[in-house]
Amino acid sequence: MSDYDAIDSLLASVGPQVELPAPELRRGLRERAGLSKAQVARALGVGPSTVGGWESGRDPAGETRAKYAYLLEGLTTKLAEADMAMPPAEQPVADGLVDAASSPEPAQDFDEVETLTALQPCVLCGAPAGQRVAGFVQHLDPSDCQTVPAGTPKPPPVREAQVPRTARPPRPADGKGAAPRGRAFQEPSGPADLIHEAVHAVLAEHQGDVEAASAALLKRAIPDAMRLLDETRKGARYDVIAHPWIPDILKKQTSKGADQIWEARPKWTRPELPPGKHEVTALDINGAYLSALKTHLPLGQLEHSTGFAHDRRRAGVHLITPPAWEHDAVLPNPIGQRDEPGPLWVSEPTLRLLLRLSGPKHRLCEPPEIHESYTSGATENLLEKFRIALKDARDTAIADGDELTLQYVKAMYSKFVSTMGESNYNRELYRPDWMHIIRSQAFANLWMKALKAHDGGLAVVRAMGTDELHVIGDWRRVFPEGRSVTEVKVKDTYTAGTGTDADTGQEQ
Repeated sequence: MSDYDAIDSLLASVGPQVELPAPELRRGLRERAGLSKAQVARALGVGPSTVGGWESGRDPAGETRAKYAYLLEGLTTKLAEADMAMPPAEQPVADGLVDAASSPEPAQDFDEVETLTALQPCVLCGAPAGQRVAGFVQHLDPSDCQTVPAGTPKPPPVREAQVPRTARPPRPADGKGAAPRGRAFQEPSGPADLIHEAVHAVLAEHQGDVEAASAALLKRAIPDAMRLLDETRKGARYDVIAHPWIPDILKKQTSKGADQIWEARPKWTRPELPPGKHEVTALDINGAYLSALKTHLPLGQLEHSTGFAHDRRRAGVHLITPPAWEHDAVLPNPIGQRDEPGPLWVSEPTLRLLLRLSGPKHRLCEPPEIHESYTSGATENLLEKFRIALKDARDTAIADGDELTLQYVKAMYSKFVSTMGESNYNRELYRPDWMHIIRSQAFANLWMKALKAHDGGLAVVRAMGTDELHVIGDWRRVFPEGRSVTEVKVKDTYTAGTGTDADTGQEQ
């Protein structure tokens, strides 16, 4: 075949792009039909969050695009037929299905967080709240819900599953045929079952060969983590917006480069030890990234703002001028080792750590100067059920001496964090802001352990990465020993001080 024949063959394979409805119509069709994202995803061979991305503005390509268009066309036909069979007065007008040209204003997206101009009673606790979520006035952070002020009528308690996201067909009285809600798989098994079933299935497939099973489980850790996330999001108050618009500061500057966010990774060694020789204990912080999943994550698309104020109900990334740090002789700088002076972009945990250390309890530095921010309404509990499912599986594996499951669980949460940015290994979730926030939370957690050690009378010698803290003194008075995520274990011990190598801290 000549070069021109190959080109002709390639051109012949390129057909016209199949037209798709507007993103808001895609979601409206699916929800009017009573289908979950997971059901559509399984039919098309993709992940539920990929379907969510299509409904937020991204478009599929190739054969998947043609299948998706075929599904949407079929739903349009079936819903039109159902509407024609109803009396005109009863024909529904579904969210997102009104012709934009005839609609006086855009349809409201009830999944977005709307900031109210005046406080209104929270539907959950009755106290004043400043946001509307899922179409209902409520507090973004459940911990903000409080006792109703005296004299304020309190509405009856509303369970989380009772808060609707959008208008949808009535639920049948017997519960059969009810539309699944949220971004979730609908299998009957729970989160812990998914992990154990995966391990048992892979072991059986490889006839008990633990090494082969381990390799297979590590390869499927990312899709399995996403499936677990879907399972733990059942009945959640907030949808996961998997593919929002991202500002340029969160995009890689080159194909192999980095974006502009500074994560404040600790890499600190105490410049001078107390006189004499000392036994130094290198402590290993268990499950650093697992614990860091509990952090304030932005729910929706990041919005730009300027000014010095910090709104604790929002989270994102911030351009700040960090304060001077005058305690490097005994504690690491909270923003890590950075030589360049001037403003830098940091994520939410780093900013909150600096604000905390500048507050009346610690007074270790001045407040950072905030120049501009990209933030969205946030909650600290977005990944909490996901975190707990992984933690419980980890604890069970440790108790049972099950190293195979333990390594699988560690791969799930570590790869989940590392691939949610610009990665080819996870196309279901594109949240580089989350990736930086979770990493920075792990660094901030380690820093607070260093402060706890210092306040507990220990000499902090080193703080490295997310999980390494070197101390001098009786550390068991300060930290519990063990393998759970609330405990620490000994990684190494060595002698340092007078007569030792200053660079390595090891005895000569």
